[in-house]
Amino acid sequence: MSSLQQDPPSSTEKKVVEPEDYKTGSTTSPGLSAWFGGRNVVVGPRIGPVLDSIFEGGGSESEEGGAAAILDKQIALEDGHAIRYRTCSWQKTAALLFSEYICLAIMSFPWSYSVLGLVPGLILTVVVAAVVLYTSLVLWQFCLRHPEVRDVCDIGQMLFWNKKWAWYATAAMFLLNNTFIQVRQALHVLVGAKYLNTMTEADDNIACRTVSFSIIVTLICWICSLPRTFDMLSKIGTASALFTFISVLLATIFAAVQNHPAEYDPRDTYTTASGAAAVGGSPIVTAFPVAGATFVAGMNAFLNIAYTFIGQITLPSFIAEMKDPRDFPKALWACTIAEVIVFSIVGAVVYAYTGNQYMTAPAFGSLDGLFKKVSFSFMIPTLIFLGVLYASVSARFLFFRIFHNSHHKNEHTLVGWATWAGILLATWILAFIIAEVIPFFSSLLSLMSSLFDSFFGFIFWGVAYFRMRKADGSIALVKDRSLSGYVWAGVNVWIIVVGVFFLTVGSYASVMGIVEAFEGGSVGSVFTCASNGL
Repeated sequence: MSSLQQDPPSSTEKKVVEPEDYKTGSTTSPGLSAWFGGRNVVVGPRIGPVLDSIFEGGGSESEEGGAAAILDKQIALEDGHAIRYRTCSWQKTAALLFSEYICLAIMSFPWSYSVLGLVPGLILTVVVAAVVLYTSLVLWQFCLRHPEVRDVCDIGQMLFWNKKWAWYATAAMFLLNNTFIQVRQALHVLVGAKYLNTMTEADDNIACRTVSFSIIVTLICWICSLPRTFDMLSKIGTASALFTFISVLLATIFAAVQNHPAEYDPRDTYTTASGAAAVGGSPIVTAFPVAGATFVAGMNAFLNIAYTFIGQITLPSFIAEMKDPRDFPKALWACTIAEVIVFSIVGAVVYAYTGNQYMTAPAFGSLDGLFKKVSFSFMIPTLIFLGVLYASVSARFLFFRIFHNSHHKNEHTLVGWATWAGILLATWILAFIIAEVIPFFSSLLSLMSSLFDSFFGFIFWGVAYFRMRKADGSIALVKDRSLSGYVWAGVNVWIIVVGVFFLTVGSYASVMGIVEAFEGGSVGSVFTCASNGL
């Protein structure tokens, strides 16, 4: 057992570390501590040697003392510096998780439920949440054993037998993931422009609306990305999550109290101005998929739910800045429970009052004009902050490697701040270009999510489970003949299979979605000036 202690801080310094004892053992934590964390967590053995390329304290010396010695060394190296990174409590980490997951994507759940049917939609919401919770706990246990890892790229290299090609492959997916997809930077440039277009739809005097608004959003996001520690970002993230909750709460209430959804037509069937047949009348709500629903539509609706929950790519970075990583499950459970409750209620209620025929994604578009603008406006902090969060994670990946073993990382120097700001500016410029150049950007998000989240959401953590069991001395399928050994081995094999399913079938459905978008004429032009408002 090793004590996590440091010299008493001077009167002008704030003590950053609070954990007392790290319990180490030859296996993973038993009982509740394996699920909920805390002081009784037993940290199992490493799966490989300490990588000197990512740990500044010297691999061989610290490896002898295990995880506790490495964590002690990290804290000692930061002691007395102006910028400290291991400063987040579990409450601040929870704020980061809430800001990442309680986001605009919630308002796409009603659309998913309209395609899948209410019953399958709700069941899949709970199942996906449970799987992501479990894989996140596996990730946490891996980070406890290897506290020197700072991001998922380090984990990728360690999982695949310390091969450098694994690091480069993971790094490529990591940067593409954060810059391109889902709730990441380029999407927030696009959605920020969508918000401004929605708010100013009556003003015809704005030149090249969408490009102009995208430039404004990019600059605002860059400025907001400048804080260097997650401790500072967690304070902004708390406000972001609160405003998002207000936004979706208002949208849910407005959907229930408005007389009719937007674009309501009292006729049961009618012909649109373009000559297409349409269904009107009262909102149609179905418990199961409607007849004629295509496989591609159903898969995309399911993937929309799954990708909203999958966010494990940021978790190693969050854990790497916690004062006591053993407390991470507290933040994870709080966020997961809130996710299931909020996503299910908002998705079900908005769908119930909007129906299949008036549904939009995001569902703000199904609200009447004033209701839409009021509820959408409370989403502003999240439109900015969530892109900021992913930009910060990407910038850390480069910044910590540029200034490995350098005082610029932990001090307020001109070189350090100029480099940090420059990296962030480069990622935001790239995000702006991607958002404007790719005319089928929204459809591309699903494809890239299938390619990358299959690894970061499932495959990595199934492999991590078996690598840790081997380090414990018992590969579950071979040596642990107990019922629980077979069950957990089966669960993790299934998780790897699910990842392969996302990689193959998910990618197919996403590609077909892009094809259908082109065939349906919904693909815009490059650097379009036309409004993309709701």
